[in-house]
Amino acid sequence: MNLFAIFADHVRDAVAQLATEGAVPAGIDTTRVVVEPPRDASHGDLATNAAMVLAKDAGMKPRELADKLTAKLAALPGVAKVDVAGPGFINIALDGSYWPRILAAVLNAGRDYGRTDAGAGQKINVEYVSANPTGPMHVGHCRGAVFGDALANLLAFAGWKVTREYYINDAGAQVDVLARSAFLRYREALGETISIPEGLYPGDYLVPVGKALVAKYGRTMLDRSEAEWLPAVRKAAIDAMMAMIRDDLAALNIHHDVFFSERTLHARPDGQPSIIDRLLDELRARNLVYEGRLPPPKGQPIEDWEDREQTLFRATDFGDDVDRPLMKSDGAYTYFAADIAYHKDKYDRGFKRMIDVWGADHGGYVKRMQAAVKAASGGEASLDVELCQLVRLLRAGEPVKMSKRAGDFVTLREVVDEVGRDAVRFMMINRKNDAVLDFDLAKVIEQSRDNPVFYVQYAHARASSILRNAKEAFTDLPAEAAAFASAELTLLEDEGEIALIKLIASYPRIVEQAAAAREPHRLAFYLYDLASALHAQWNRGKDLPHLRFIIEDDRKSTYARLALVHAVALIIASGLSILGVGAPEEMR
Repeated sequence: MNLFAIFADHVRDAVAQLATEGAVPAGIDTTRVVVEPPRDASHGDLATNAAMVLAKDAGMKPRELADKLTAKLAALPGVAKVDVAGPGFINIALDGSYWPRILAAVLNAGRDYGRTDAGAGQKINVEYVSANPTGPMHVGHCRGAVFGDALANLLAFAGWKVTREYYINDAGAQVDVLARSAFLRYREALGETISIPEGLYPGDYLVPVGKALVAKYGRTMLDRSEAEWLPAVRKAAIDAMMAMIRDDLAALNIHHDVFFSERTLHARPDGQPSIIDRLLDELRARNLVYEGRLPPPKGQPIEDWEDREQTLFRATDFGDDVDRPLMKSDGAYTYFAADIAYHKDKYDRGFKRMIDVWGADHGGYVKRMQAAVKAASGGEASLDVELCQLVRLLRAGEPVKMSKRAGDFVTLREVVDEVGRDAVRFMMINRKNDAVLDFDLAKVIEQSRDNPVFYVQYAHARASSILRNAKEAFTDLPAEAAAFASAELTLLEDEGEIALIKLIASYPRIVEQAAAAREPHRLAFYLYDLASALHAQWNRGKDLPHLRFIIEDDRKSTYARLALVHAVALIIASGLSILGVGAPEEMR
Protein backbone atom coordinates (compact mmCIF):
# COMPACT_ATOMS: atom_id res chain seq x y z
CA MET A 1 0.00 0.00 0.00
CA ASN A 2 1.89 3.02 -1.30
CA LEU A 3 0.05 6.02 0.11
CA PHE A 4 1.75 8.45 -2.25
CA ALA A 5 1.08 6.35 -5.34
CA ILE A 6 -2.55 5.96 -4.30
CA PHE A 7 -3.01 9.72 -4.04
CA ALA A 8 -1.13 10.32 -7.28
CA ASP A 9 -3.80 8.14 -8.89
CA HIS A 10 -6.49 10.15 -7.07
CA VAL A 11 -5.05 13.35 -8.54
CA ARG A 12 -5.02 11.87 -12.04
CA ASP A 13 -8.61 10.71 -11.57
CA ALA A 14 -9.56 14.23 -10.50
CA VAL A 15 -7.99 15.62 -13.70
CA ALA A 16 -9.90 13.03 -15.73
CA GLN A 17 -13.15 14.03 -13.99
CA LEU A 18 -12.51 17.70 -14.82
CA ALA A 19 -11.91 16.72 -18.43
CA THR A 20 -15.21 14.78 -18.52
CA GLU A 21 -16.98 17.85 -17.15
CA GLY A 22 -15.35 20.04 -19.82
CA ALA A 23 -13.42 22.08 -17.26
CA VAL A 24 -10.04 21.12 -18.78
CA PRO A 25 -9.07 19.69 -22.17
CA ALA A 26 -9.12 15.91 -22.56
CA GLY A 27 -5.89 13.96 -22.82
CA ILE A 28 -3.71 16.13 -20.58
CA ASP A 29 -0.38 14.38 -19.86
CA THR A 30 -0.30 13.73 -16.11
CA THR A 31 2.98 11.81 -15.97
CA ARG A 32 4.73 14.78 -14.34
CA VAL A 33 2.31 14.81 -11.41
CA VAL A 34 4.09 14.07 -8.13
CA VAL A 35 2.65 13.43 -4.69
CA GLU A 36 5.15 13.69 -1.85
CA PRO A 37 5.42 14.72 1.79
CA PRO A 38 5.18 18.52 2.22
CA ARG A 39 8.41 20.26 3.16
CA ASP A 40 6.70 21.60 6.27
CA ALA A 41 4.83 18.88 8.19
CA SER A 42 2.44 21.50 9.56
CA HIS A 43 1.02 21.88 6.04
CA GLY A 44 -0.46 18.38 6.04
CA ASP A 45 0.46 14.83 5.12
CA LEU A 46 0.72 15.03 1.32
CA ALA A 47 1.52 17.67 -1.27
CA THR A 48 1.17 17.66 -5.05
CA ASN A 49 2.52 19.82 -7.85
CA ALA A 50 -0.37 18.90 -10.16
CA ALA A 51 -1.76 22.41 -10.66
CA MET A 52 1.71 23.82 -11.30
CA VAL A 53 2.71 21.32 -14.00
CA LEU A 54 -0.70 20.97 -15.66
CA ALA A 55 -1.85 24.61 -15.72
CA LYS A 56 -0.42 25.43 -19.14
CA ASP A 57 -2.00 22.39 -20.81
CA ALA A 58 -5.25 23.10 -18.97
CA GLY A 59 -5.26 26.66 -20.26
CA MET A 60 -5.63 28.32 -16.88
CA LYS A 61 -3.60 29.77 -14.05
CA PRO A 62 -2.12 27.28 -11.55
CA ARG A 63 -4.16 28.68 -8.67
CA GLU A 64 -7.37 28.41 -10.67
CA LEU A 65 -6.67 24.77 -11.57
CA ALA A 66 -5.64 24.05 -7.97
CA ASP A 67 -9.01 25.28 -6.71
CA LYS A 68 -10.83 22.92 -9.09
CA LEU A 69 -8.65 19.95 -8.11
CA THR A 70 -9.05 20.78 -4.43
CA ALA A 71 -12.81 20.40 -4.67
CA LYS A 72 -12.41 16.89 -6.08
CA LEU A 73 -9.73 15.78 -3.63
CA ALA A 74 -11.57 17.09 -0.58
CA ALA A 75 -14.42 14.68 -1.29
CA LEU A 76 -12.20 11.59 -1.02
CA PRO A 77 -12.70 9.23 1.96
CA GLY A 78 -10.08 9.76 4.66
CA VAL A 79 -9.26 13.33 3.58
CA ALA A 80 -9.67 15.86 6.38
CA LYS A 81 -8.59 19.03 4.59
CA VAL A 82 -7.16 20.26 1.30
CA ASP A 83 -5.44 23.65 1.02
CA VAL A 84 -3.83 25.59 -1.80
CA ALA A 85 -0.52 27.21 -0.94
CA GLY A 86 1.57 29.80 -2.76
CA PRO A 87 1.12 29.92 -6.52
CA GLY A 88 -0.76 26.59 -6.66
CA PHE A 89 0.71 23.81 -4.54
CA ILE A 90 -1.95 21.56 -3.07
CA ASN A 91 -1.56 20.27 0.51
CA ILE A 92 -3.67 17.37 1.78
CA ALA A 93 -4.27 16.42 5.41
CA LEU A 94 -5.66 12.97 6.19
CA ASP A 95 -8.02 12.21 9.02
CA GLY A 96 -7.37 9.70 11.78
CA SER A 97 -9.16 6.87 9.97
CA TYR A 98 -6.43 6.57 7.36
CA TRP A 99 -3.53 5.54 9.58
CA PRO A 100 -5.03 2.29 10.90
CA ARG A 101 -5.50 1.20 7.27
CA ILE A 102 -1.79 1.75 6.62
CA LEU A 103 -0.81 -0.19 9.71
CA ALA A 104 -3.09 -3.12 8.88
CA ALA A 105 -1.67 -3.23 5.34
CA VAL A 106 1.87 -3.50 6.73
CA LEU A 107 0.94 -6.28 9.15
CA ASN A 108 -0.81 -8.28 6.45
CA ALA A 109 1.97 -7.82 3.88
CA GLY A 110 4.79 -8.56 6.31
CA ARG A 111 8.28 -8.07 4.93
CA ASP A 112 6.84 -7.73 1.43
CA TYR A 113 5.37 -4.35 2.38
CA GLY A 114 7.01 -1.76 0.18
CA ARG A 115 7.87 -4.24 -2.57
CA THR A 116 6.96 -2.68 -5.91
CA ASP A 117 6.62 -3.70 -9.55
CA ALA A 118 8.28 -0.52 -10.83
CA GLY A 119 10.82 -2.63 -12.73
CA ALA A 120 8.03 -4.70 -14.29
CA GLY A 121 10.26 -7.77 -14.37
CA GLN A 122 12.68 -6.20 -16.87
CA LYS A 123 16.18 -7.65 -17.01
CA ILE A 124 18.97 -5.48 -15.66
CA ASN A 125 22.65 -6.27 -15.31
CA VAL A 126 24.52 -4.80 -12.35
CA GLU A 127 28.29 -5.20 -12.62
CA TYR A 128 30.23 -4.34 -9.50
CA VAL A 129 33.53 -4.95 -7.69
CA SER A 130 35.43 -6.29 -10.76
CA ALA A 131 38.75 -5.89 -8.92
CA ASN A 132 41.87 -7.04 -10.76
CA PRO A 133 42.62 -10.64 -9.71
CA THR A 134 46.08 -9.74 -8.42
CA GLY A 135 45.58 -10.04 -4.68
CA PRO A 136 43.12 -9.79 -1.83
CA MET A 137 40.46 -7.13 -1.96
CA HIS A 138 41.34 -3.95 -0.12
CA VAL A 139 39.10 -1.59 1.80
CA GLY A 140 38.79 0.64 -1.26
CA HIS A 141 37.06 -2.19 -3.14
CA CYS A 142 34.72 -2.66 -0.20
CA ARG A 143 32.59 0.38 -0.88
CA GLY A 144 31.83 -0.51 -4.49
CA ALA A 145 31.14 -4.10 -3.48
CA VAL A 146 28.63 -3.13 -0.79
CA PHE A 147 27.07 -0.36 -2.86
CA GLY A 148 26.64 -2.62 -5.90
CA ASP A 149 25.18 -5.45 -3.85
CA ALA A 150 22.75 -3.20 -1.97
CA LEU A 151 21.72 -1.57 -5.25
CA ALA A 152 21.09 -4.98 -6.81
CA ASN A 153 18.97 -5.99 -3.79
CA LEU A 154 17.07 -2.72 -3.97
CA LEU A 155 16.34 -3.08 -7.68
CA ALA A 156 15.14 -6.66 -7.16
CA PHE A 157 12.80 -5.45 -4.37
CA ALA A 158 11.53 -2.79 -6.77
CA GLY A 159 10.55 -5.35 -9.39
CA TRP A 160 13.60 -5.71 -11.63
CA LYS A 161 15.03 -9.06 -12.72
CA VAL A 162 18.61 -8.51 -11.60
CA THR A 163 21.79 -10.30 -12.66
CA ARG A 164 24.83 -9.58 -10.49
CA GLU A 165 28.05 -9.72 -12.51
CA TYR A 166 31.80 -9.59 -11.88
CA TYR A 167 34.19 -8.79 -14.73
CA ILE A 168 37.52 -10.57 -14.29
CA ASN A 169 40.32 -8.40 -15.67
CA ASP A 170 42.53 -11.37 -16.54
CA ALA A 171 43.90 -10.33 -19.92
CA GLY A 172 46.13 -7.37 -19.17
CA ALA A 173 49.81 -6.98 -18.29
CA GLN A 174 48.97 -6.97 -14.57
CA VAL A 175 48.22 -10.71 -14.59
CA ASP A 176 51.62 -11.41 -16.13
CA VAL A 177 53.15 -9.41 -13.28
CA LEU A 178 51.07 -11.56 -10.92
CA ALA A 179 52.45 -14.72 -12.54
CA ARG A 180 56.06 -13.54 -12.20
CA SER A 181 55.41 -12.68 -8.56
CA ALA A 182 53.92 -16.13 -7.97
CA PHE A 183 56.89 -17.77 -9.69
CA LEU A 184 59.19 -16.11 -7.17
CA ARG A 185 57.12 -17.64 -4.39
CA TYR A 186 57.41 -20.99 -6.18
CA ARG A 187 61.18 -20.68 -6.05
CA GLU A 188 60.94 -19.64 -2.41
CA ALA A 189 58.86 -22.74 -1.64
CA LEU A 190 61.70 -24.80 -3.16
CA GLY A 191 64.12 -23.35 -0.61
CA GLU A 192 65.59 -20.33 -2.40
CA THR A 193 66.03 -17.02 -0.64
CA ILE A 194 64.24 -14.45 -2.74
CA SER A 195 63.82 -10.69 -2.85
CA ILE A 196 60.79 -9.06 -4.47
CA PRO A 197 61.94 -6.47 -7.00
CA GLU A 198 59.99 -3.25 -7.43
CA GLY A 199 57.08 -3.69 -9.80
CA LEU A 200 56.10 -7.15 -8.56
CA TYR A 201 53.54 -7.96 -5.87
CA PRO A 202 55.22 -8.38 -2.47
CA GLY A 203 52.26 -9.59 -0.39
CA ASP A 204 52.38 -12.85 1.59
CA TYR A 205 49.11 -13.90 -0.03
CA LEU A 206 51.12 -15.43 -2.90
CA VAL A 207 53.07 -17.77 -0.60
CA PRO A 208 50.33 -20.47 -0.74
CA VAL A 209 50.31 -20.19 -4.55
CA GLY A 210 54.03 -20.95 -4.65
CA LYS A 211 53.58 -23.96 -2.40
CA ALA A 212 50.67 -25.23 -4.55
CA LEU A 213 52.86 -24.95 -7.66
CA VAL A 214 55.55 -27.03 -5.98
CA ALA A 215 52.98 -29.65 -5.03
CA LYS A 216 51.83 -29.87 -8.64
CA TYR A 217 55.03 -29.41 -10.63
CA GLY A 218 57.86 -30.19 -8.23
CA ARG A 219 61.11 -28.64 -9.47
CA THR A 220 60.33 -29.09 -13.16
CA MET A 221 59.48 -25.45 -13.84
CA LEU A 222 62.97 -24.30 -12.90
CA ASP A 223 64.31 -25.70 -16.15
CA ARG A 224 61.68 -24.01 -18.33
CA SER A 225 61.83 -20.62 -20.01
CA GLU A 226 59.41 -17.90 -18.93
CA ALA A 227 57.44 -18.36 -22.14
CA GLU A 228 56.92 -21.99 -21.14
CA TRP A 229 56.00 -21.59 -17.46
CA LEU A 230 54.14 -18.27 -17.64
CA PRO A 231 50.74 -19.56 -18.93
CA ALA A 232 50.49 -22.30 -16.30
CA VAL A 233 51.60 -20.08 -13.43
CA ARG A 234 49.33 -17.27 -14.59
CA LYS A 235 46.29 -19.56 -14.62
CA ALA A 236 47.13 -21.03 -11.21
CA ALA A 237 47.67 -17.57 -9.72
CA ILE A 238 44.47 -16.11 -11.20
CA ASP A 239 42.43 -19.09 -10.00
CA ALA A 240 43.89 -18.73 -6.51
CA MET A 241 43.27 -14.97 -6.43
CA MET A 242 39.68 -15.38 -7.62
CA ALA A 243 39.07 -18.02 -4.95
CA MET A 244 40.42 -15.54 -2.39
CA ILE A 245 38.26 -12.74 -3.78
CA ARG A 246 35.14 -14.91 -3.72
CA ASP A 247 35.91 -15.82 -0.13
CA ASP A 248 36.43 -12.16 0.81
CA LEU A 249 33.13 -11.23 -0.84
CA ALA A 250 31.35 -14.09 0.91
CA ALA A 251 32.50 -12.61 4.21
CA LEU A 252 30.35 -9.62 3.26
CA ASN A 253 27.53 -11.91 2.08
CA ILE A 254 28.11 -10.86 -1.52
CA HIS A 255 27.60 -13.48 -4.21
CA HIS A 256 27.61 -12.85 -7.96
CA ASP A 257 25.55 -14.72 -10.53
CA VAL A 258 28.11 -14.37 -13.33
CA PHE A 259 31.92 -14.16 -13.38
CA PHE A 260 32.93 -13.03 -16.88
CA SER A 261 36.54 -13.50 -18.02
CA GLU A 262 38.11 -10.75 -20.11
CA ARG A 263 40.37 -13.37 -21.72
CA THR A 264 37.36 -14.89 -23.47
CA LEU A 265 36.97 -11.65 -25.45
CA HIS A 266 40.47 -12.02 -26.93
CA ALA A 267 40.47 -15.80 -27.44
CA ARG A 268 40.62 -17.12 -31.00
CA PRO A 269 39.69 -20.81 -30.69
CA ASP A 270 40.90 -22.88 -33.63
CA GLY A 271 41.97 -19.70 -35.38
CA GLN A 272 38.45 -18.29 -35.46
CA PRO A 273 37.88 -14.54 -34.98
CA SER A 274 37.68 -13.38 -31.39
CA ILE A 275 34.65 -11.67 -29.89
CA ILE A 276 36.46 -8.34 -30.28
CA ASP A 277 37.36 -9.14 -33.91
CA ARG A 278 33.71 -9.81 -34.72
CA LEU A 279 32.55 -6.65 -32.95
CA LEU A 280 34.97 -4.45 -34.91
CA ASP A 281 33.89 -6.06 -38.18
CA GLU A 282 30.29 -5.27 -37.29
CA LEU A 283 31.11 -1.65 -36.40
CA ARG A 284 33.14 -1.24 -39.60
CA ALA A 285 30.18 -2.47 -41.61
CA ARG A 286 28.15 0.32 -40.02
CA ASN A 287 30.91 2.88 -40.76
CA LEU A 288 31.53 3.38 -37.03
CA VAL A 289 35.22 2.41 -37.19
CA TYR A 290 37.75 4.19 -39.38
CA GLU A 291 41.46 4.88 -39.77
CA GLY A 292 42.40 8.41 -38.77
CA ARG A 293 44.44 10.74 -36.57
CA LEU A 294 43.58 12.42 -33.29
CA PRO A 295 44.75 15.74 -31.87
CA PRO A 296 46.81 15.56 -28.66
CA PRO A 297 44.74 15.33 -25.47
CA LYS A 298 44.13 18.63 -23.73
CA GLY A 299 46.47 19.29 -20.84
CA GLN A 300 49.22 16.90 -21.96
CA PRO A 301 52.66 18.05 -23.19
CA ILE A 302 52.84 17.84 -26.95
CA GLU A 303 56.10 15.85 -26.77
CA ASP A 304 54.24 13.03 -24.96
CA TRP A 305 51.84 12.62 -27.86
CA GLU A 306 52.43 10.16 -30.71
CA ASP A 307 50.86 11.49 -33.87
CA ARG A 308 49.97 8.43 -35.92
CA GLU A 309 47.16 7.00 -37.98
CA GLN A 310 45.14 4.54 -35.92
CA THR A 311 41.91 2.58 -35.74
CA LEU A 312 39.23 4.79 -34.20
CA PHE A 313 35.64 4.42 -33.01
CA ARG A 314 33.25 7.24 -33.94
CA ALA A 315 32.36 7.98 -30.32
CA THR A 316 31.48 11.60 -31.16
CA ASP A 317 28.49 10.33 -33.16
CA PHE A 318 27.05 9.14 -29.85
CA GLY A 319 27.74 12.08 -27.54
CA ASP A 320 31.42 11.64 -26.62
CA ASP A 321 33.93 14.50 -26.81
CA VAL A 322 36.42 12.80 -29.14
CA ASP A 323 36.70 9.62 -31.20
CA ARG A 324 38.49 6.81 -29.35
CA PRO A 325 41.36 4.47 -30.29
CA LEU A 326 40.64 0.76 -30.57
CA MET A 327 44.16 -0.53 -31.23
CA LYS A 328 47.55 0.20 -29.70
CA SER A 329 50.66 0.94 -31.75
CA ASP A 330 51.76 -2.70 -31.35
CA GLY A 331 48.52 -3.96 -32.90
CA ALA A 332 46.96 -5.15 -29.64
CA TYR A 333 43.45 -4.07 -28.77
CA THR A 334 42.94 -1.25 -26.29
CA TYR A 335 41.04 -1.76 -23.05
CA PHE A 336 38.27 0.29 -24.63
CA ALA A 337 37.88 -2.19 -27.50
CA ALA A 338 37.54 -5.03 -24.99
CA ASP A 339 35.06 -3.04 -22.94
CA ILE A 340 32.87 -2.38 -25.97
CA ALA A 341 32.89 -6.09 -26.80
CA TYR A 342 32.06 -6.97 -23.20
CA HIS A 343 29.06 -4.67 -23.05
CA LYS A 344 27.93 -5.86 -26.48
CA ASP A 345 28.04 -9.37 -25.04
CA LYS A 346 25.78 -8.21 -22.20
CA TYR A 347 23.36 -6.80 -24.76
CA ASP A 348 23.46 -10.06 -26.72
CA ARG A 349 22.53 -11.85 -23.48
CA GLY A 350 19.34 -9.82 -23.34
CA PHE A 351 20.31 -6.87 -21.16
CA LYS A 352 19.03 -3.56 -22.47
CA ARG A 353 19.56 -1.93 -19.08
CA MET A 354 23.04 -2.06 -17.57
CA ILE A 355 24.59 -0.53 -14.47
CA ASP A 356 28.34 -0.48 -13.85
CA VAL A 357 29.77 0.44 -10.44
CA TRP A 358 33.24 1.97 -10.79
CA GLY A 359 35.78 3.76 -8.67
CA ALA A 360 35.79 7.54 -8.84
CA ASP A 361 39.11 7.52 -10.74
CA HIS A 362 37.24 6.13 -13.76
CA GLY A 363 34.96 9.16 -14.06
CA GLY A 364 36.57 10.26 -17.33
CA TYR A 365 35.71 6.92 -18.90
CA VAL A 366 31.95 7.19 -18.44
CA LYS A 367 30.93 9.19 -21.47
CA ARG A 368 32.86 7.04 -23.94
CA MET A 369 31.41 3.79 -22.54
CA GLN A 370 27.89 5.16 -22.69
CA ALA A 371 28.54 6.14 -26.29
CA ALA A 372 29.91 2.67 -27.00
CA VAL A 373 26.90 0.89 -25.53
CA LYS A 374 24.55 3.08 -27.53
CA ALA A 375 26.47 2.30 -30.71
CA ALA A 376 26.98 -1.43 -30.13
CA SER A 377 23.29 -1.97 -29.34
CA GLY A 378 21.93 0.19 -32.15
CA GLY A 379 20.53 2.56 -29.55
CA GLU A 380 18.49 -0.14 -27.81
CA ALA A 381 20.57 -0.44 -24.61
CA SER A 382 21.55 2.09 -21.98
CA LEU A 383 24.40 2.13 -19.49
CA ASP A 384 24.26 3.88 -16.13
CA VAL A 385 27.57 4.27 -14.31
CA GLU A 386 27.68 4.78 -10.56
CA LEU A 387 30.98 6.10 -9.21
CA CYS A 388 32.12 5.29 -5.68
CA GLN A 389 34.42 7.77 -4.02
CA LEU A 390 37.37 6.94 -1.79
CA VAL A 391 37.17 5.42 1.68
CA ARG A 392 39.42 6.94 4.31
CA LEU A 393 40.08 4.28 6.92
CA LEU A 394 40.58 5.65 10.42
CA ARG A 395 40.98 4.36 13.94
CA ALA A 396 39.84 6.86 16.57
CA GLY A 397 40.41 9.62 14.04
CA GLU A 398 43.89 8.53 12.96
CA PRO A 399 44.59 7.12 9.47
CA VAL A 400 45.12 3.36 9.15
CA LYS A 401 47.54 2.59 6.34
CA MET A 402 49.32 -0.74 6.66
CA SER A 403 48.13 -4.32 6.43
CA LYS A 404 49.55 -7.26 8.31
CA ARG A 405 48.88 -9.46 5.32
CA ALA A 406 49.21 -7.40 2.17
CA GLY A 407 52.05 -5.15 3.27
CA ASP A 408 50.99 -1.88 1.67
CA PHE A 409 47.20 -1.70 2.03
CA VAL A 410 44.45 -2.73 4.41
CA THR A 411 42.49 -5.74 3.18
CA LEU A 412 38.74 -5.92 3.13
CA ARG A 413 38.85 -9.13 5.13
CA GLU A 414 40.84 -7.53 7.94
CA VAL A 415 38.19 -4.83 8.31
CA VAL A 416 35.32 -7.35 8.28
CA ASP A 417 37.08 -9.56 10.81
CA GLU A 418 37.66 -6.60 13.15
CA VAL A 419 34.25 -4.88 13.16
CA GLY A 420 31.87 -7.40 11.60
CA ARG A 421 29.93 -7.72 8.37
CA ASP A 422 26.92 -5.66 9.45
CA ALA A 423 28.95 -2.65 10.55
CA VAL A 424 30.94 -2.66 7.32
CA ARG A 425 27.90 -2.99 5.08
CA PHE A 426 25.76 -0.39 6.80
CA MET A 427 28.50 2.21 7.13
CA MET A 428 29.64 1.77 3.53
CA ILE A 429 26.12 2.59 2.39
CA ASN A 430 25.43 5.32 4.95
CA ARG A 431 26.66 8.09 2.69
CA LYS A 432 26.00 8.93 -0.95
CA ASN A 433 28.33 6.89 -3.12
CA ASP A 434 29.89 9.90 -4.86
CA ALA A 435 31.03 11.50 -1.57
CA VAL A 436 34.27 10.57 0.21
CA LEU A 437 33.57 8.30 3.18
CA ASP A 438 35.42 8.31 6.50
CA PHE A 439 35.24 4.84 8.04
CA ASP A 440 36.41 4.88 11.66
CA LEU A 441 37.03 1.40 13.04
CA ALA A 442 36.57 2.63 16.61
CA LYS A 443 33.31 4.49 16.03
CA VAL A 444 31.51 1.73 14.12
CA ILE A 445 31.56 -0.54 17.17
CA GLU A 446 30.38 2.11 19.61
CA GLN A 447 27.02 1.46 21.23
CA SER A 448 25.59 4.93 20.82
CA ARG A 449 23.20 6.99 18.76
CA ASP A 450 26.22 8.33 16.86
CA ASN A 451 26.79 4.85 15.45
CA PRO A 452 23.95 4.43 12.95
CA VAL A 453 24.26 0.67 12.44
CA PHE A 454 24.06 0.05 16.19
CA TYR A 455 21.19 2.52 16.55
CA VAL A 456 19.10 0.89 13.81
CA GLN A 457 19.84 -2.70 14.85
CA TYR A 458 19.12 -1.79 18.46
CA ALA A 459 15.70 -0.53 17.40
CA HIS A 460 14.90 -3.96 15.94
CA ALA A 461 16.26 -5.67 19.05
CA ARG A 462 14.20 -3.31 21.23
CA ALA A 463 11.04 -4.09 19.26
CA SER A 464 11.77 -7.82 19.64
CA SER A 465 12.30 -7.34 23.37
CA ILE A 466 8.97 -5.51 23.71
CA LEU A 467 7.22 -8.40 21.96
CA ARG A 468 8.92 -10.99 24.18
CA ASN A 469 7.96 -9.06 27.33
CA ALA A 470 4.40 -8.75 26.08
CA LYS A 471 4.25 -12.51 25.68
CA GLU A 472 5.10 -12.86 29.36
CA ALA A 473 2.34 -10.45 30.36
CA PHE A 474 -0.23 -11.88 27.92
CA THR A 475 0.56 -15.55 27.42
CA ASP A 476 -2.11 -16.01 24.74
CA LEU A 477 -0.60 -13.43 22.39
CA PRO A 478 -0.39 -14.60 18.76
CA ALA A 479 3.10 -14.91 17.33
CA GLU A 480 2.29 -13.74 13.80
CA ALA A 481 2.34 -10.04 13.02
CA ALA A 482 -0.67 -10.40 10.70
CA ALA A 483 -2.84 -11.46 13.66
CA PHE A 484 -2.50 -7.94 15.08
CA ALA A 485 -4.11 -6.36 12.02
CA SER A 486 -7.48 -6.95 13.70
CA ALA A 487 -6.51 -5.01 16.83
CA GLU A 488 -8.35 -1.76 17.61
CA LEU A 489 -5.80 0.35 15.77
CA THR A 490 -7.92 3.49 16.15
CA LEU A 491 -6.68 3.57 19.76
CA LEU A 492 -3.33 4.76 18.44
CA GLU A 493 -3.92 8.47 18.82
CA ASP A 494 -0.78 9.77 20.50
CA GLU A 495 1.32 12.11 18.37
CA GLY A 496 4.35 9.82 18.68
CA GLU A 497 2.33 6.81 17.55
CA ILE A 498 0.91 8.69 14.57
CA ALA A 499 4.41 9.93 13.68
CA LEU A 500 5.62 6.32 13.61
CA ILE A 501 2.76 5.24 11.35
CA LYS A 502 3.42 8.14 9.00
CA LEU A 503 7.06 7.11 8.75
CA ILE A 504 5.98 3.53 8.05
CA ALA A 505 3.63 4.80 5.34
CA SER A 506 6.54 6.46 3.53
CA TYR A 507 8.55 3.22 3.20
CA PRO A 508 7.22 2.15 -0.24
CA ARG A 509 7.95 5.61 -1.60
CA ILE A 510 11.48 5.55 -0.17
CA VAL A 511 12.12 2.16 -1.79
CA GLU A 512 10.77 3.25 -5.16
CA GLN A 513 12.66 6.54 -5.20
CA ALA A 514 15.91 5.02 -3.96
CA ALA A 515 15.74 2.38 -6.70
CA ALA A 516 14.92 4.93 -9.40
CA ALA A 517 17.73 7.24 -8.29
CA ARG A 518 20.20 4.35 -7.75
CA GLU A 519 20.73 5.65 -4.20
CA PRO A 520 20.50 2.93 -1.54
CA HIS A 521 21.84 5.38 1.06
CA ARG A 522 18.33 6.87 1.15
CA LEU A 523 17.14 3.64 2.70
CA ALA A 524 19.88 3.76 5.36
CA PHE A 525 18.86 7.31 6.26
CA TYR A 526 15.20 6.32 6.43
CA LEU A 527 15.92 3.39 8.73
CA TYR A 528 17.81 5.67 11.08
CA ASP A 529 14.83 8.04 11.22
CA LEU A 530 12.42 5.17 11.88
CA ALA A 531 14.69 3.78 14.59
CA SER A 532 14.93 7.22 16.17
CA ALA A 533 11.14 7.54 16.25
CA LEU A 534 10.76 4.14 17.94
CA HIS A 535 13.41 4.92 20.53
CA ALA A 536 11.77 8.31 21.19
CA GLN A 537 8.35 6.73 21.74
CA TRP A 538 9.84 4.13 24.07
CA ASN A 539 11.51 6.90 26.08
CA ARG A 540 8.24 8.82 26.29
CA GLY A 541 6.68 5.73 27.82
CA LYS A 542 9.35 5.76 30.52
CA ASP A 543 8.26 9.27 31.54
CA LEU A 544 4.53 8.84 30.82
CA PRO A 545 3.32 5.36 31.90
CA HIS A 546 0.07 5.65 29.95
CA LEU A 547 2.14 5.68 26.72
CA ARG A 548 4.02 2.47 27.41
CA PHE A 549 3.80 -0.25 24.80
CA ILE A 550 2.67 -2.79 27.40
CA ILE A 551 -0.05 -1.91 29.90
CA GLU A 552 -1.05 -5.05 31.74
CA ASP A 553 -4.51 -3.83 32.75
CA ASP A 554 -5.32 -2.44 29.29
CA ARG A 555 -5.32 -5.32 26.83
CA LYS A 556 -6.85 -3.37 23.92
CA SER A 557 -4.31 -0.55 24.01
CA THR A 558 -1.49 -3.03 24.41
CA TYR A 559 -2.65 -5.02 21.37
CA ALA A 560 -2.83 -1.86 19.27
CA ARG A 561 0.63 -0.75 20.35
CA LEU A 562 2.08 -4.20 19.77
CA ALA A 563 0.66 -3.98 16.26
CA LEU A 564 2.69 -0.80 15.83
CA VAL A 565 5.82 -2.45 17.25
CA HIS A 566 5.39 -5.42 14.91
CA ALA A 567 5.07 -3.06 11.94
CA VAL A 568 8.20 -1.11 12.87
CA ALA A 569 10.14 -4.35 13.32
CA LEU A 570 8.96 -5.63 9.93
CA ILE A 571 10.03 -2.45 8.14
CA ILE A 572 13.43 -2.32 9.84
CA ALA A 573 14.04 -6.00 9.05
CA SER A 574 12.95 -5.47 5.45
CA GLY A 575 15.15 -2.43 4.94
CA LEU A 576 18.18 -4.00 6.62
CA SER A 577 17.71 -7.09 4.47
CA ILE A 578 17.88 -4.95 1.32
CA LEU A 579 21.09 -3.41 2.62
CA GLY A 580 22.42 -6.90 3.41
CA VAL A 581 22.53 -6.22 7.16
CA GLY A 582 21.17 -8.48 9.89
CA ALA A 583 18.20 -7.57 12.10
CA PRO A 584 19.13 -9.01 15.52
CA GLU A 585 16.48 -9.85 18.10
CA GLU A 586 18.94 -9.33 20.95
CA MET A 587 22.02 -7.15 21.43
CA ARG A 588 24.46 -7.40 24.30
